[in-house]
Amino acid sequence: MAHAVRGYPLALIFVIMWLLIKAKIDVCKRGDVTVKPSHVILLGSAVNISCSLKPKQGCLHYSSLNRLILYKFDRGISFHNGHSLTSQVTDLPLGTTLFVCKLSCINSDEIRICGAEISVGVAPEQPRNVSCIQKGEQGTVACTWDRGRDTHLYTEYALQLSGPKNLNWQKQCKDYYCDHLDLGINLTPESPESIFTAKVTATNSLGSSPSFPSTFTVLDIVRPLPPWDVRIEFQNASASRCSLQWRDEGRVLLNRLRYRPRNSKAWNMVTVTNAKGRHDLLDLKPFTEYEFQISSKLHLYKGSWSDWSESLRTQTPEEEPTGMLDVWYMKQHIDYNRQQISLFWKNLSVSEARGRILHYRVTLQEVTGGKAPFQNITGHTSWTWVVPRTGNWAVAVSAANSKGSSPPTRINITNLCGAGLLAPRQVSADSGGVDNIVVTWQPPRKAPSAVQEYVVEWRELRAGGDTQPPLNWLRSPPYNVSALISENIKPYICYEIRVYALSGDQGGCSSILGNSKHKAPLSGPHINAITEEKGSILISWNSIPAQEQMGCILSYRIYWKERDSNSKPQLCEIPYRVSQNSHPINSLQPRVTYVLWMTALTAAGESSQGNEREFCLPGKANWKVFVAPSICIAIIMVGIFSMRYFRQKRGHSCPWTGS
Repeated sequence: MAHAVRGYPLALIFVIMWLLIKAKIDVCKRGDVTVKPSHVILLGSAVNISCSLKPKQGCLHYSSLNRLILYKFDRGISFHNGHSLTSQVTDLPLGTTLFVCKLSCINSDEIRICGAEISVGVAPEQPRNVSCIQKGEQGTVACTWDRGRDTHLYTEYALQLSGPKNLNWQKQCKDYYCDHLDLGINLTPESPESIFTAKVTATNSLGSSPSFPSTFTVLDIVRPLPPWDVRIEFQNASASRCSLQWRDEGRVLLNRLRYRPRNSKAWNMVTVTNAKGRHDLLDLKPFTEYEFQISSKLHLYKGSWSDWSESLRTQTPEEEPTGMLDVWYMKQHIDYNRQQISLFWKNLSVSEARGRILHYRVTLQEVTGGKAPFQNITGHTSWTWVVPRTGNWAVAVSAANSKGSSPPTRINITNLCGAGLLAPRQVSADSGGVDNIVVTWQPPRKAPSAVQEYVVEWRELRAGGDTQPPLNWLRSPPYNVSALISENIKPYICYEIRVYALSGDQGGCSSILGNSKHKAPLSGPHINAITEEKGSILISWNSIPAQEQMGCILSYRIYWKERDSNSKPQLCEIPYRVSQNSHPINSLQPRVTYVLWMTALTAAGESSQGNEREFCLPGKANWKVFVAPSICIAIIMVGIFSMRYFRQKRGHSCPWTGS
C-alpha cells in the first residue's frame, strides 16, 4: 500500500508528460514549420518561414491541388499550391508574433498544419547608475540599477561583487524585469577604507552588456536602522526645558532631530554630533502637542541618513497664563435704585492660555465706597450682577489654569453712550459677502482727536424672548473708521450693530441694523387683535419669526379695504422699530366692515400678506354719508309730487278751455 502511494505522483507526472507530447504531435502531425535564421531576431531583421506537408498528408482526392496558406495571427500573408511554401517576412514589431500554416482543400474547412512563434527584440543596453546599500550594520548588501530600454526578450542580469581578501560574490536575477538584487551577504565596517566593486551584466539571445564598475566603502553604503525607543522627559514639569532620548546602532556618529507643533506643517531641524541618544530642547511652547522624529548617520561626510524614526507625539506641560482677557460690558437700569452690569470676555489664545483654563475670577468693586467687593468664580465667559445705581464701579477679570492666573484685566464701568459729543457719525453697515458685514463710520464732529479707541459690537436681533443672543465685539484703533465683522455672522439674519468711541472713562455710541445677505420676508406679520379706541382702531400683531424675516426689516405696511369691494386697498407704512407691535389707524368709517392685513419689507422687497382680519367700527355714521342720500331722496319725492299736482291741475282746466 505504501509503495502504491509513493508511486502515484510519478504516474501522474508520466501521464501529464505523455499528454503534452501527444498534444505536440497532434498539432503538427500533418507537417512542419521552420524558421531561419532563428526564432529570435533583432528588430529590423528579415526571417524566412517555411511550411511543408508530410507524406500522404495532403488533400485526399486532389493532392495535386494542395493549397498551403501562411497566417500572421489571423491574417493570411502568403499561399502556394503544392507540398511546401516558403515566405520571407520583414518589418516585424517588437514582441512575439505567431505564424500558422494551414491546408485548404476543395469543399472542406482549412486544416491547421503547424505554427511557430518569432520573438523580435534588441540587445540589452548597458546597465546604469549601479548603487548598493546595506540597511543596518547587520543587514545584507542590496544593489539597484537602471535597465535601460526594454529588450522585449528574456534578459538575465548578473550582479558581481568583489573586494578585499579575494571576495568575489555573484548572483543572477531570474525575474523578467530585473533591476535589483540582494546578495545576501553582510559587510562589516571593520576596515572602513576597504574598497568594494559592484558590476551588473545584462545578457539575452542577442548579446550582453556590462555596466561600469561601481566602487564604494562600507561607510558609503551602510544606512543605519532608524532610531527606536524615542521618549521625552520634562525637567521640573516645565516645557521650557526637556530632554529627548532614543536608542541607536552602536557606530552612529551623527543625528538630526526634527519637531513641530501638531497643527504646523513646518519642521524645526537640529543636527547634533555624538549625541549618544540624548539631546536637550529649550524652545518648546507650553501645553502644545508636538511631533518628534530622529534620523541617524554613521559618518559626518560619507554614507546616507537612516529613515526617520516612528513619530513620538506628546503634549508639553502647562505653564501660568500670560495673556490678558479682552473684557467688554453692558449696563442696564432696572429701576430707580438698581442697575444690572453684564460682563463678557473672550477666551485667551492657546499661546496665551498656556494650559487648559479651569475658571475665571471676577471682582466687582465700588471705587469710592468702602464696601467689600463682589467676587465670583465661573467657568463661563460672561457674568451678570445687580448693584446700586449710586457710586462708581470697577471690575477685574483673570483666567486660571493648573499653574496660576493671568494678569487681571481692569476696567471702570461707565455709561458707554453718555457723551453725545463722542458719538460716531454716519454709521453704515453693508454686506461684505455671505458671512461678512462691513461697518463704516465718521469720527465725532466735536472731539475726533479725543478718541482713544473704537469698539464695534454686534448681536443677533431678536424681538422679545428671555434668552439674549451672544454678544460679539472687536476693537479698532482711533485712526480706523471701518471694520469687517465676520464672527458668528450668518446670511439672512439681522444684526443690531453699535459703534462706540471711547475716551478715558467717557464714551459715545451710534447704532444701526445690518445683514450680510437679505431677501424679501417669507411671511407677513400676524394680526392678533384689533381694538377700538375713541373713534380709531389699534392694530396689534406678532413679530415675524426670525427664520422668516430673511434680513433686516425696514418697515411694515397695513392694508385695508371695504369687504366685498374691488377697489384698490388703502395702506399705511410704518418704519420698523424693534419693540413695535401695534399701531393706530383713524381713517376707518363707522358701521362699515373692513378687511385688514399686513406685510413686511426688507431692502430686497415686500413679503406676502399675513392673515386677514375683519373689523367694523361701531358708533354714529358720518352725517355726510347719510345726508347726501337723504337730499337726493327728498328731491326725487318732491319731483314726483310736483308732477302729480301739475297733472291734476291741468285736468281741471280742460273743461274751462273746452267751453
